[in-house]
Amino acid sequence: MADNTYDAIVIGSGISGGWAAKELTEKGLKTIMLERGRDIKHVQDYVNANKNPWDFPHRGGRTQEMIKDHPVLKRDYPLNETNLDYWVNEKECPYTETKRFDWYRGYHVGGRSLMWGRQSYRHSDIDFEANAKDGVGVDWPIRHAELDAWYTYAEKFAGINGTNEDFPGYPNGHLMPAMPMNCVEKDVADRLKNITKARVL
Repeated sequence: MADNTYDAIVIGSGISGGWAAKELTEKGLKTIMLERGRDIKHVQDYVNANKNPWDFPHRGGRTQEMIKDHPVLKRDYPLNETNLDYWVNEKECPYTETKRFDWYRGYHVGGRSLMWGRQSYRHSDIDFEANAKDGVGVDWPIRHAELDAWYTYAEKFAGINGTNEDFPGYPNGHLMPAMPMNCVEKDVADRLKNITKARVL
């Protein structure tokens, strides 16, 4: 490997790194991707996916030891015993925060693409213009219109599903049909629509 030369080196195989490697190789560049940690095999290595809460010593919750070992991850919901082996032990791999910075890390092939929250929203101009309107930081040099084609490109490749609601804070995208709602979700949706209609009237 020491004698090999590459046009590009991608560090990390997560969502960003994986996409960068895909694009570079499709453009004909000789690319190497570097990742640390284990190779998690799809399905066979998801050992806790089909377990019930009572199959875990703490019913899938978090312990005081987990909280002590993960001072950053404890700020959010993913810290629990059902997925603990995916996360970096922050006591062994600390970093210094001058301001709060939530950096949730997992060292394995696929990176955060295996641990993301399954939400894929476009930034709207409300997001892009917030700094300028609030007088905080630096204004974004771009707006949604400049990214629209790239959002569509990524949505088509990844197969993002959902519904276009014509909502200013959530720009319409190129979405696959949303998964059908179950009976409880349909009931909640109907109630919300009725509440909205009543407020409009």
